[in-house]
Amino acid sequence: MSVIDTEHQIVRDPLIDGFSYDEMEIGHTAYYTKTVTEHDVGAFAGVTGDFNPAHVNQIGAENMRLPGRIAHGALSGGLISAALGTKMPGQGCLYLSQNSKFVRMVRFGDTLTVRLEVIEKMEKYRVKIKTEVFNQNDELVVTGEAVLVAKH
Repeated sequence: MSVIDTEHQIVRDPLIDGFSYDEMEIGHTAYYTKTVTEHDVGAFAGVTGDFNPAHVNQIGAENMRLPGRIAHGALSGGLISAALGTKMPGQGCLYLSQNSKFVRMVRFGDTLTVRLEVIEKMEKYRVKIKTEVFNQNDELVVTGEAVLVAKH
C-alpha cells in the first residue's frame, strides 16, 4: 500500500488503482526501495547490450580507476520508472519525460530508495515530480524531475 496524504490518509494499492490527478497535491511523497544485485546488473547489461567493463568486468573496472564494478546509471533511472508506475501515481499514468543527474556511483549490494515528490500540477493532467535516489547511507545518487500524465 502507499500513502500520499498523511493528513487525510489517502491509502491504496497503486498497482491496482493508481492515484488520480485530483488526488495528487504539491508536496505529496512516495518511496520505492530495492537492493542492487550482481544479477540485476548482469540482466540489465543483457537487456540493453551495455557490456561496458565498468559494469561487467572487475579488472576492466579497476583499469578505469573504479573501486570495482558499478551498476549502470540507467539502472538507477529505471528504479525511478518503477516508483512512478507502482507507487505514485501508479497504474494508469503515462511517463512523458525525465531529466537526471547522476551524482554518485552505485555498487553491487547498495540499497537504493527512490523518493518522489509532487512539485507542480500542470494543464492536461500533467504532473511534475521531483525524483531523487538515495543509497543506504542516505547519500544522493541521482536527482532530477519527471513529467507524466496522471489518470483522471
